[in-house]
Amino acid sequence: MLPDLPLHLPPLHLAVPLMAAPVGVLWRRPVLAWGWAAVVSAVTLLMAVTTLVTVLGHGPVSYAVGNWPAPWGIELKLDILSALMLVLINGIGLLTVLYGRASVQSEIQASHQYLYYICYLLALAGLSGMVITGDAFNLFVCLEISSLSSYALIAMGKGRKALTAAYNYLVLGTIGATFYIIGVGMLYMVTGTLNMADIALHMQAAPVNRTEVVAIAFLLVGIGLKLALFPLHKWLPNAYAHAPTAVTTFLASTATKVSLYILIRVFFTVLNGAPLLASHLWAEMLVPFAIAGMFSASLVAIFQTNIKKMLAYSSVAQIGYMALGLGFGTVNGLAAGIIHMINHAMIKGALFMAVGCAVLRIGTSASGAVRVESWQGLGRRMPLTMFAFVLAGLSLIGVPLTTGFVSKWYLMMAAFEKGWWLVAVLIVLSSLLAVVYIWRVVEAAYLRPALPGSDTSRCEAPLSMLLPLYLLVAANIWFGIDTRFTVDLAQAAASALFQPVTGLNGGAQ
Repeated sequence: MLPDLPLHLPPLHLAVPLMAAPVGVLWRRPVLAWGWAAVVSAVTLLMAVTTLVTVLGHGPVSYAVGNWPAPWGIELKLDILSALMLVLINGIGLLTVLYGRASVQSEIQASHQYLYYICYLLALAGLSGMVITGDAFNLFVCLEISSLSSYALIAMGKGRKALTAAYNYLVLGTIGATFYIIGVGMLYMVTGTLNMADIALHMQAAPVNRTEVVAIAFLLVGIGLKLALFPLHKWLPNAYAHAPTAVTTFLASTATKVSLYILIRVFFTVLNGAPLLASHLWAEMLVPFAIAGMFSASLVAIFQTNIKKMLAYSSVAQIGYMALGLGFGTVNGLAAGIIHMINHAMIKGALFMAVGCAVLRIGTSASGAVRVESWQGLGRRMPLTMFAFVLAGLSLIGVPLTTGFVSKWYLMMAAFEKGWWLVAVLIVLSSLLAVVYIWRVVEAAYLRPALPGSDTSRCEAPLSMLLPLYLLVAANIWFGIDTRFTVDLAQAAASALFQPVTGLNGGAQ
C-alpha cells in the first residue's frame, strides 16, 4: 500500500506552479518575485524527485481527476519516462531561477522583471502538465499554456528583434498546435475517446483507414514544428538568439525536450500496436530528416557570428540526434534518443548560462555582447566562465568522459545493431562539425587579444550565476563517467514503451 502523499502528487505538479503564477502579481519588487519563483521551483523539484522514487519503487502511478475513471475523465499517468522528465524540467527550472536573478536584472526592464517570473511559472506548469497527462486533449491545453508564456518570455528581450522573433514563434507555434489538435480530432473520429491508453486499445483493433493515416501525418507535422525538427525549425534560431539569456537557457533545456517527449508518447503509447505502425517504418521516415538536420544546422552554425544563434543552430542539429534515436525503431535506439535528450538539456543549459555570464560583464548591447569578436581576450578576463564554456563545449562535441560522448556512443551502438554502418559514420562526422564552431569561440577567447578600447580588467560573473553554471558542468562530467542513472532509466523507459498497452488505469492507484 503506497503512502497517500505520492498518490496526490500528480495534479500538484501542474496546480502548484499554475496557482503560484498569479500570486506573483503581488510581488512587484523583482527580488520578491525572484524569491517566490525560487521557492515554488524548489517545491516542484522536491515533488518531482519524490514522484520518480515512487514510480521506480512501485511502478506507474495513475490519478483520476475529479474521481472520474478513465476514459470518461482526465487521467494523469506517471511512468518512468514522464517522472524522469519532471525531474529534468524542474531541476533545470530551479537552476535557471537561481542563475537568472542577476541576468534578468541586466537584460529585462525593471518594470517587467516580475512579469518574467510569472511567465516562467506558467511555462513550468505547462511543461509539467504535458508530461503527466494521459489525455490527448489535455496535453494540447498544457501545450498552449507553455507556448503562450514562452512567447511572452521571448518578447521580453531587448530590441525589436525580440518582438519579431516572438511573433514568428507565435505564428509557427500556433500552426504546429493546430496540426496537433486536428490530428487528435481525427483520432477521436476513429476511436471515440481522448484517453491515450484507450486510443491505443481502439487502434489495435481498428482496421487501417484513411482518417488514421491523415491523423498520423497531422500529428507528425504538428509535433515536428514544436520540436524544431528539420526542416520545421525556422522559428528556433531567432527565438533563442534574441530572448533574454535566462529565457534561452530554460527553453533550450526543456521546451524542445518536452516536444520530443510528446513525439515519443504519441507514437509509442497513443499509436502503440496500430496496424499501420506495427513495422515501425514510420520511425525510419525520421532518419533522413534527422541526418539532414545534423549536418545542415551544424554547417550553418559554423558561419554564425552571433554566439547565441550559433548555439541555437547547434540545438537544431542535436534535435536531429534525438530524432535519429527514435528513427532506429528499436529499444536501444529509443533509449539512445532519451539519453541524448537528457544529456543535451545539461549541455545546452551550461553553454547558454556561460553566454549569459559573458553578456553581463562585457557591458555592450545585448546583440554586441554575443558576437564572437566581442569575446576576444575573454579567457583572461573571465577565466571561470570560459573554462565552464570549454567543458560544456567538449561535452557537446562528444569527448570521452562527458555526457555528450555517452549519448553518441549509444546512438552508434543502436546503428550497429540495425546494421546501419553508414549512419554510425555520419554520427561521427557530424560531431566533428561541432569542433569547428566551438573552436571559433575558444580561439577568440584565448588566442586573440581584446579589441582596442575594450575593458581588459578581470571581472568574473557573480557567484549566483557561476554556481548554477558549474553545477550543470559538473553534471556533464559526472554523468559522463557514471552513466548508471541516465542510461539505466532511459533503457527501462524505452523497454516499457515497447510493451503493448493492455488496459486502462495501470499502475498504483
